[in-house]
Amino acid sequence: MKSTTKIEQGDIERVLAAAVAEAASNGWNVSVAAVDPGGHLLGFIRRDGANAASAEVAVAKARTAAIFNGPTGALEDRIAGRPGVMTLPGATPLRGGLPLVAGGELVGAIGVSGVAPQQDEQIAQAGAAALG
Repeated sequence: MKSTTKIEQGDIERVLAAAVAEAASNGWNVSVAAVDPGGHLLGFIRRDGANAASAEVAVAKARTAAIFNGPTGALEDRIAGRPGVMTLPGATPLRGGLPLVAGGELVGAIGVSGVAPQQDEQIAQAGAAALG
């Protein structure tokens, strides 16, 4: 049976807005990306003052969370015991990428970069929570 659950533009806007609000409330200048389940970019915001490199990293984290269907922090945690994780194609094993789930199905992912790993993840969680 083919999935009928899809993420819509309004959903992406809500996810990004919630993430940016979390970042702004803490004074954090970050980049935030949202992708579809295949890792294709659907939305992106780079806050004023965010490091240029954070743009690429946010997209990479979102893509990793989507194609591996899990938090990028889980891949980061595996590196200590299994450094080969770093060689997985398409893997960016850094905290701050989370899958977006609706109706129990993967509909995309969010990636955040620009501050400490736990802070990136906190912002991504706020964005993901906005999807409901």
